[in-house]
Parts: sequence; C-alpha cells; structure tokens
Amino acid sequence: MLLEREAELARIADALRAAAAGTSSLLLLTGPLGIGRTALLQQLPTLAEGKEVHVLRANAAPMEQDFALGVVRQLFDSLLTGIPEELRERRLSQEDGSWRTVFGDDATLLDEGGTAAMSEETLYGLRSVLADISADGPLLILVDDLQWVDSPSLRWLAFLVKRLTGLRAVVVCALRDGYRRPGEPMLREIVEAARPVLRPRPLSLGAVKEVIHEQFGVPGDEEFARACHEISAGNPLLLTSVLAGLVAGGHRPTAERIEEARSQRPAQLRERLASSLRAQPRPVRDLAAAIAVLGDQPEPDLLARLAGLDQIGFLAALRDLHRLGLLAAEREPRFLHQVVQDAVESSMTVAERERLHDAAAALLYHNGRPAELVAAQLMAVTASDHPWAVEVLRTAADTALRCGAPRTAARYLRRALLDGSLAGEGRARLLIDLATAERGFDPAACERHISQAIPLLTTARLRAAAALRISPTIVGLAPPSVIDLLHQVAEDLGPADTLEGTARDVALRLEARLRHAGHEDAAELAAAVERLSALGADPALDTAAERELTAVLLNAAMLTARRPAAEVARLAIRILEREPATSEQVHSPLPLVVIGLVAADSVRGISSWLAREQRARRHSGTVVDALVNVEQAMVLSARGRVAQAREYAERAARLAEVHWQEAGVVSTLALTGVALDLEDSALVERILDGPGRRRSASLVLTAALQFLKAAQDSDNGRWSSALETLLASGRQLEATGWRNPVLFAWRPWAATLQYRVGDACAAMALAEEELQRATNWGAPVALGRALRLKAGLLGGDQGMRLLRESVDVLRASANELELARALLQMGQWLGRGSEADAVLREAAALAAACGAPRLVDRIRTVAGGGAAAARPEASLTRTERTVASLVGRGLTNQEVAAELGVSSRAIEKHLTSSYRKLGVSGRRELIELLPRMDS
Repeated sequence: MLLEREAELARIADALRAAAAGTSSLLLLTGPLGIGRTALLQQLPTLAEGKEVHVLRANAAPMEQDFALGVVRQLFDSLLTGIPEELRERRLSQEDGSWRTVFGDDATLLDEGGTAAMSEETLYGLRSVLADISADGPLLILVDDLQWVDSPSLRWLAFLVKRLTGLRAVVVCALRDGYRRPGEPMLREIVEAARPVLRPRPLSLGAVKEVIHEQFGVPGDEEFARACHEISAGNPLLLTSVLAGLVAGGHRPTAERIEEARSQRPAQLRERLASSLRAQPRPVRDLAAAIAVLGDQPEPDLLARLAGLDQIGFLAALRDLHRLGLLAAEREPRFLHQVVQDAVESSMTVAERERLHDAAAALLYHNGRPAELVAAQLMAVTASDHPWAVEVLRTAADTALRCGAPRTAARYLRRALLDGSLAGEGRARLLIDLATAERGFDPAACERHISQAIPLLTTARLRAAAALRISPTIVGLAPPSVIDLLHQVAEDLGPADTLEGTARDVALRLEARLRHAGHEDAAELAAAVERLSALGADPALDTAAERELTAVLLNAAMLTARRPAAEVARLAIRILEREPATSEQVHSPLPLVVIGLVAADSVRGISSWLAREQRARRHSGTVVDALVNVEQAMVLSARGRVAQAREYAERAARLAEVHWQEAGVVSTLALTGVALDLEDSALVERILDGPGRRRSASLVLTAALQFLKAAQDSDNGRWSSALETLLASGRQLEATGWRNPVLFAWRPWAATLQYRVGDACAAMALAEEELQRATNWGAPVALGRALRLKAGLLGGDQGMRLLRESVDVLRASANELELARALLQMGQWLGRGSEADAVLREAAALAAACGAPRLVDRIRTVAGGGAAAARPEASLTRTERTVASLVGRGLTNQEVAAELGVSSRAIEKHLTSSYRKLGVSGRRELIELLPRMDS
C-alpha cells in the first residue's frame, strides 16, 4: 500500500517523458530504514505500462557484495527475460563479447591478482548494448540498496551515469541513509551526480489512518490512530510491524489497545535494525551502544566519553544514527522506539554489554551521579571489582525503600551480596538490610536472612535488634522457627529490668513479640493482663518499645474483656497520640491498637490518625498496603459504613492473594465482617470457597469461617446446623479466653437460632449472659445489641422498655448500622403514628448512609406496609401464627402440612397472607419477627 508518494512518482514520470525526448537523468531515492524506498521503487515499472519503455531492475544485498557484477547481471538479465530464444542466443554471442563477460563464469572476471576486472572495452561495450536497446524506446534502470552493490557493478554504474547522453535513460537508485563505504569513491560519484535527490517524507496522520483501515479492515479510533502516528513517527515499516502484531493478537484498533501498541516490539524489525547497525562504522555502533546502556536522553558529555568519542566524532555519529532513522529527533540521543533499543542490545555480545555497563557505572559514580543510577548499571554486571560498589548498592536500596519500592531494594541488596569481600558484621548488616526490604513481600526470605545474619553479629543487643526486623503476625500464630529465634536472642540479652538505654528498649520489644505469640493461649493471655496491671493505671509510653509492649498487653485485656472498654480505649488513644503515623507500623504490634479501639467502640478519634498513616503509605501493592486497607475496613465496619468498608476489604483481599502469610487472615476477617453485615450470601460463599480454609489454622480465622458457615446454613433454613456450628465456635473461643462481646458476637446470633428451633429457655439464658458480658465490657455497640436481643425475646412492655434503652445506648455508639437495626425494630413495635414514622425515617437514613441495601428494603417495607406497622400478635390469625411458628422451627411447607394435617397448598396460602399482613417479602423476614410472636 503506497501512500503519499505522488510527488516522487510525478518527478520520475517527468524524467521518463524527458528521456523519451532524448534527455537522460539520474535520480536518487534516499531516506532511513523503513521509509518506503523499496516500495516506491517497485511501483515505478507501472509508469512504463503501455509505453515502449524497457525496464532494467536489480536488487543489491549485503550477502552478495562479493559476487562480482551481480547487480550488472541482474540488470542485463532483465533484458533477456521474456524475449525469443534465438534473440537471446544472438545477444549472448555478440562479437564484442560484452554479454559473455556479464554472464560468463566468475573466473573469467578475475585478473591475475584475483580481483574482479572490467576492461574499458567491456565498459563501453555494455553501454553500447544499452544504446542499441534505447533506440527502440526509453530505458528505466532501477537499482535498489545502492549501498550494497558489488564493486565491479558499482564501477560500471559510475561509468554509465557519466555517459547517459544519447541513451534516453532514467536511472533511479535507492540508497539508505547513514551508509558510507570507505574506499568506494565511485559510490560517492554516483550520489553526487544524482539530480534530483528524492527523500520520501514520513506518513501523515491521515495516511496512518488509511494503513490502519487496510490492516484491520475497519477504521481505527481517532485516539488510537494518533497514538500509532506518534509511536511510529510516520515510518511505514515500523507502523505496519506494530499493527501486524496487534492484528495477530486479535485486537481491534480502539483506544483501549493503545498500550498494547506501545508495547509491541516486532522481532523481524529488530533483526533488520540489528543487521543495519552491524554494517555501520565503529563510532556509530559505539554511540548506539552507549545510548542503550545509559538510557534515553543521557548527558551528551557522559555519552561521548562512554562511547570513546571526541566532540566532533560524537556529533558525526549522532547525525548518522538520526539519518539511519534510529533516533526520535535530530541531535537528540533518544531512540525512536523500544525496538531500536532491543536491536542495539542484540547486536552486542554479552561481554560487550557487561564491559559497557561496568564502565558506565564507574563514569556515573566518578561524576557524582545519584546512587540509583550507578546501581542500575551495576545490576547489569555479573561481577565488579569497584571498591565503592557495595556502598552504592546499599544507598540505592535505601532510596528505593523510602520511595516504596522494596522489591527493587531487595534486588540491589542481593546483587551487593555477590561481592566476595564481604564478611563478618559487614555481611550481617547487608543481610539485615535485605531482610528489612523482604519482610513486606517475602517473610520466609526475611526470616532466612535474619537467621544467617545473627551468628555474624558480635553482641547480644545487635542479635536481638536483628531478630526484631521480622514482622510480627498480628492475627494468627507466628511460625515456630520465629518464636524459637526470639526466645534465643531474648535469653541471650536478658530481662529488660536489668538493662538500660537501647538494650532495655530492645528487650521490651522482644517481650512484646513473645507475649503476643501466646495470644491464642488462655494462660498466656491471663499473664499478659497481669503484666498490664503491674505497669499501673498510666504506664510509661515515652518510647516506641514501651508503646509496643503496652499495645500487646492491651490486646490481651481486650480479647479477654478483663479490663473495661473505656480503659482500653483510653490507653489505646494515648499510644496513638504519642506514635507518629507511618506505614512502617504494620511491621510492629501497633496495629493491635486499632483492633482494640474497634472492640471498644471508640473509633471516632482514630480517623485522622489513619488518614495520616495512609498519606505516609508508599508501599503500594505490598503487604503494607494490604494491612493499611484492612485497618480502614475495620474502622469503617465499626462505624457501620459497610459499603465503604467493603471497598477497602476487597482491595486488601486482592493484595492478600500474593501476600497470604502476612495479610491473608486479617483481610479475610475484614471481608467476613462486611459479608455478615451486608447479609450478602454470594460474598459469604466466595469467602468460604477462598484460600483461607486451606492455608491457615488460625483460631480467629477458623471462628470467622464458622460464622460464615452458620450464616450460609441459616439462609438455607438449616437452623439446627447453624446453631450447632455457632455453639462449637463459641466454646472454642471461650476455652481460649477470647470473650470480647464486640469482636466475638456469637451469643446474640445463637440465641436467635435457639428461639427459632423452639428452645426459648436456652435462648434467654444466652441473652442474659450476653447482656452481662456487654455490661461488664461497657462498649455501647455490644450493650445496645444485647439489650435489643433481650427485648425481642421478652416482648410486651418490658421488651419495649429494653428496646428504648437499646436505642439510647446505641446513640452513643459509633456504629450507625446497629442503631438503624434497633430503630427498625422499634418502628415495627410502635405501629402507626408520628413516633413510628420518625423512627423509621431515621432508620432508613442511617441504613442508606451505611450502604446496607437489604436493611433499607426492610425498613421501607415496614414504613409503607400498612398492617405491617401493627404488632405481629394483633395481625395474624391463630392458624397463621401456628404456621409461622412451625416455619420458624425449620420445617418445610410439606412438613408443616403433615404436622397440621392439611395440604401444602393451604400452608402456602397461610404464609402468603402472613407476608401481606406483616409487610415482609418472604420466609426470611417472617422468621426475623418470630421472637415477638409469643410475647
């Protein structure tokens, strides 16, 4: 597809007309690789169609430069193609021998020294042949890739172009930009004799659109076309190579495929470019290699020094690279496309690349360039003997960590470890730095490198400090190997009360880690609570070590509910007030403080601290990012903002897919809370089918999965199974000492299920126990929930009194979703009237703000249901109440029909009537009203 070459075709057509009138000419087609010289040359014979024009064609090739007179043979062979056999034989047997010279054996063309030779007689003889033929019509002589023409043919062409007068010939030669052949003055003579020189221009945006249409069969998006024009810089070969890759991939020319277009690196084009580079003079190749090594737009002075060029040589080589079409702009050392970079690299040997990268590292270092630039060069070198290499790599790693790129930092440090001169504490410090980088994405490697570093350290304090670089497991059990390591260094260091200064801080932090390691052991939890008591009502929180230890002890008090919520919240807030918010806190026990505030229903004051922590977060895509998202999800859930909480929890869960050991448990817990609050059965099923069940034996994760299984069973009407699961989970939590009524709210749920299966006494016992636990703990959300539960079981005036108390308590809670639930229940009980309307409006507003659509639907149903506002006992007939009671015990319609001795159809009618009277949408919502049916 030849586009935008009308001007060149017109000039050559004019030359042919002039030749027919007796004026010969030599034209030169030139330009960089891929500009379309060959395509244009192939189009020229069409200008001779229907005319008495003889076309002679030859294509030179680099592999045929040693084939003497190869191009001349191609040209004259064009004259023999398609003519009668007798005419062919007559021409070959001409008396002057010119034809035999061209088509004879190679040996006949060599002189005594073995060099191809052509006598003056032969040169004139061949011109005579052309003169004879041109008597019948003009000649169009086409030679492609003039730079590859063999020397004897080049000599003949140089001879010919000086003697075109009288031939009626147009000679068109194509020459690629940037090619020079030292010792070939004849090539220069031909180029200098050419008039005019035609230089096809890059394709315009309109032409690029036509190519896209031709390649894909459909027009491309405007944005896609503009991007392709920019990517290819209008070079037809680069454009078609990029588009061919997209077509082969089944892509469409849309804006969504721009990035795929930018990432195309056509292999065939790379090989052609590499072949062109290999044919260039050494300075040009060296400069291209230097650009590839130093990257786009390096400083010209450094680039010239790396390439070993003076200023004049540098500018000349830069000009040649631009003329070759490899640079994006003239006098600017920036490759046109990534495929050019690939071609340059493929044209170098491994040894050449290493030598250049090592030289570039030294050049950048000695010129004071940033460590990360020097380190990038060292990373490409297998081994380097520069004495400053290790320190540069460590500095670059530190910069990468501060910029939130731990994987990059780890790569620098692993490369530094290859330095054989490192030993003792120097190697240990490097191993510790590497472990610090790895703890955010590879805790196993972190632990391994800390274990390797510890024996190399000379003091107990240094060994203990190194062990603390291993991140604690916030929820779930730490690996036994880590616990053993912590015990070893702690025993070596000694107790904190015998130490001072930094050693004391290290000992306190070790104590915190070891006490937290026992958070699934009732005895260890009790000992931690006693330790908290020993610190006094206002423990010292001046150092990070003191804050870490207090956070762990406070977590034990929270899990066991052996200290009131107000005390836990007060100490937790004091810790945060003294602790600057940084993303590195996820590598310490401090996230336990957030969990404590959630359990204490005291999260309003934490939002600003979390916002500062999130602003400080730099580790996008790592375990740090996952854990910060979990914290946000937990706080939002504690406020009842479940829709927002789900966004953070889902993000954390996606990150945890590749960071399961560090973030899998906590992200699953956050998502579990959201699924239960939203009553989202699809999300429940997805979590149950996820990796948690298979990849962790954590008690808290086990409990969360059991809660989800109970929710699934309850949704499917398997209340007995759901109750059994909840009671088993509750017993396990109680045995561990985990008794917090906010984090482990299994009793209200179990009590409701016990009522549904007909065990009202057991339900009330659990409700009383939950109310006592909630009262002792003192968090408004737990107390309000417990009061609402007991109110539902009691019913009547006493139930209404407790329900009003529940609403009052929950108004002091941060959890707006729990308040909306209590208001809904109150609105149902109040029936018709202004108070009921106001209560339901408030409930609807809160539920909508929380993003709880199912709760919003239930509130709207009650508010607009007419009879639904009446009390259930006043709405249903005796038979309907009986049917509802049996359904509430888990019986199917057929089982209820058998129990009452009626048909299933009759049961369906009774249930449909009950739904209408109560304003509920089905069996599930009917069951939720059952606790009040018998009050």
